[in-house]
Amino acid sequence: MSAHQFDPTILRAYDIRGIFEDTLTHADAFHIGLTFITMQRARGYGSSVVVGRDGRLSSPTLAAALVEGLVAGGAEVADIGCGPTPMLYFAAHDMKADGAIQVTGSHNPPQHNGFKMMMGGASFFGEDISLLGDTCAKGVSHVAGGSRQDMPVEARYIDRITAGMQTAGMTVVWDCGNGAAGDVTAKVAGRIEGEHHVLFAEIDGTFPNHHPNPVDPETLEILRAEVKSRKAHLGIGFDGDGDRIGVVDARGRQVPGDLLTAFIAQDVATRHEGKPMLLDVKSSDVALELMRHAGASPEIWKTGHSHMKKRMKDVGAPLAGEMSGHIFIGDDYYGFDDAIYAGLRVIDQSVRMGVDITAFMDSLPEQHATPEMRVVCPDAEKFAVMDRITTDVVARMGATAVSTIDGVRVRADGGWWLLRASNTEAVLIARAEADSKDRLDALIGDIGDVLNSAGLDW
Repeated sequence: MSAHQFDPTILRAYDIRGIFEDTLTHADAFHIGLTFITMQRARGYGSSVVVGRDGRLSSPTLAAALVEGLVAGGAEVADIGCGPTPMLYFAAHDMKADGAIQVTGSHNPPQHNGFKMMMGGASFFGEDISLLGDTCAKGVSHVAGGSRQDMPVEARYIDRITAGMQTAGMTVVWDCGNGAAGDVTAKVAGRIEGEHHVLFAEIDGTFPNHHPNPVDPETLEILRAEVKSRKAHLGIGFDGDGDRIGVVDARGRQVPGDLLTAFIAQDVATRHEGKPMLLDVKSSDVALELMRHAGASPEIWKTGHSHMKKRMKDVGAPLAGEMSGHIFIGDDYYGFDDAIYAGLRVIDQSVRMGVDITAFMDSLPEQHATPEMRVVCPDAEKFAVMDRITTDVVARMGATAVSTIDGVRVRADGGWWLLRASNTEAVLIARAEADSKDRLDALIGDIGDVLNSAGLDW
């Protein structure tokens, strides 16, 4: 029997995440593996688990400790090595594995790391992670019979994501940001038609060229400059583990995740008319209307890749997307967030339908919207603060004007505003959109009034 206490800060809503050799240790990795396989069998699944890792300096040793724990619990581990998180998801589907774990710090600073998990073909998150912590603290038994083998899948993954893609005539710049998608992207670019320029493909966990966060405008500066200098049709960037995408068009404009999803919807809806398609609660009314006009039935849902994937399964949605750059395509794919595949779909759609992302952006109405605004609020208090705000706003505005799916999204004259607690940072997230600059300023003022009433600085 082996018991272990995790630092409570690493057990997050969507995954496990901490600072290596501070809040996250080798012992943590071992006990995550041991407890995960114990829970997997207890839920009636088999013993197979696929393990992958990103390119962070701490990932090889954390992955080794994770595998040791899995084997100690009787797991049959297939180790796919270093690569993007979507390759792990692909491997889990391709091998029909009972579980899957990626060692990755995603887009966080180099000294951070963590674990993204699947069990029984679904995301392992939320209450699952809380239960893993509780189970581990009570003690978990070792089981004989575990094993580990190397299982390369990169070639099969590349075959799958490039199959049938039409890319001729397109000039594309790819920015891997020295993240885990580098090797795969370079090989994809060398296989498909068109002119492709790959930046920072060498996997380097120190991220020497720029931080790999593809929705941060500063992160995209190099990509933007390269697109313009090469007169490319678009640029595609990735986060550290390749599950989030950032796109800039030929004019250097950043394409937000909601509008990128709406672009892909123009194609997907031709095969799935009337089907629900999802956007997260931070998304624009413009994106919703574009999806509706394309023939879809758009739906606002909770922010977070695990929430989105579960909702897709629940309602049979062939497409979903988040402002953060998670794009989930279930049209003729698996429904998980794969930034490389999403990028290929954007290129393919541009060729087949004759409307590229630049023309799409040119066609949009003028938007008056804020970026994501962050209001500092301690982790231990942010959800309680949001509960009080929600109660107050619903009482004042009425339930019909307020969506409480994730925080409060308030429908107001000429626009909407949002407040929600971040699941990953010690902040509240605010956003607003309106049909004019003056109306936007008024909505921002409304947000400030609500925050001040809750005792927060704005």
